[in-house]
Amino acid sequence: MRILAVGAHPDDLEILCAGTLAKYAQRGDYVAMAISTNGEVGSSTLPKEEIARIREGEARASAAVIGAELHWLGYPDEFLYENEETRLRYIDLVREVRPDLIITHDPLHDYHPDHLTTGQLLWNIRIMTAVPNIETKHPPCQKIPDLYFMDTVAGVHFVPEEYVDITSTIDQKRQMLSAHKSQESWLMDLFHLSYVEFMEISSAFRGLQAGVRFAECFRRSVTFPTSSKKLLP
Repeated sequence: MRILAVGAHPDDLEILCAGTLAKYAQRGDYVAMAISTNGEVGSSTLPKEEIARIREGEARASAAVIGAELHWLGYPDEFLYENEETRLRYIDLVREVRPDLIITHDPLHDYHPDHLTTGQLLWNIRIMTAVPNIETKHPPCQKIPDLYFMDTVAGVHFVPEEYVDITSTIDQKRQMLSAHKSQESWLMDLFHLSYVEFMEISSAFRGLQAGVRFAECFRRSVTFPTSSKKLLP
């Protein structure tokens, strides 16, 4: 299978679905990670250009842990909007990767506007990726990918439909999240929490619901057309 995971910011995918991506990679699936914004406001001390450069490097180091291909879209952090240009860019991203499955943010229940916009963009353009008269750099997809929404941060307002046991890949998830070194102090300053500890608590909570040590959870977009195949590992 070919998997495309799209997060709004560097580290979103690591917090919410990295254990699942690691399982795909372990079984030999192609995994691509795409980041909508450049994370340029994610520092209490560094200027925008510098922290954006640092965060791109951290995202690439994280993707390398599981051998994933990284797509850095580079939109301004906190100012991602849907318009014709962004629709075409996300259509072309999907056409370039040609995934069987897209994983992204819940477009209804998340706390952050960049998360909501990213999820809504992927929902909006899914069918457009196969339409020949919508022209982009890459040719149209031959099939419409399936779409899954990942958990929200801290699970707020998210009702899981499917769980993935990530107990065997929790170490890779820790390693991927730890690659985002610039955010440890930033999140401590802003939210007074430890980055990795927060992830472990969330993963253990979802694991408790699923009857395993650690888990991630998802909700499938069931809008037409959808595949009948089992898509989560």
